Amino acid sequence: MVNPPINCFGALLRPIRQRLESIEICDPQTARSICKLIPAHCPFARDIKLLNRTILRIPPLCKLNPFYEQVMNLRFKSLVYLADHCGEDVTVYCQ
Repeated sequence: MVNPPINCFGALLRPIRQRLESIEICDPQTARSICKLIPAHCPFARDIKLLNRTILRIPPLCKLNPFYEQVMNLRFKSLVYLADHCGEDVTVYCQ
């Protein structure tokens, strides 16, 4: 029996997911860079309005990214490192 294409695709992406999950944050500058590079929310979600009325809603497309969970987890690890180990106020990265 042949595996469905989605399972094969998932198997190809698994090493990249595991690599992203294994990254440890141990440097404040790296943590700050990650927090600046990875947005807190999906930048693609939009409401198109005309005369104060929504005419088109573009859904957040970030969740279509096969590495979305791993990238958001990396950002979270960076925020936790800055808050817990460096004592920084991370609210500047949460907007």
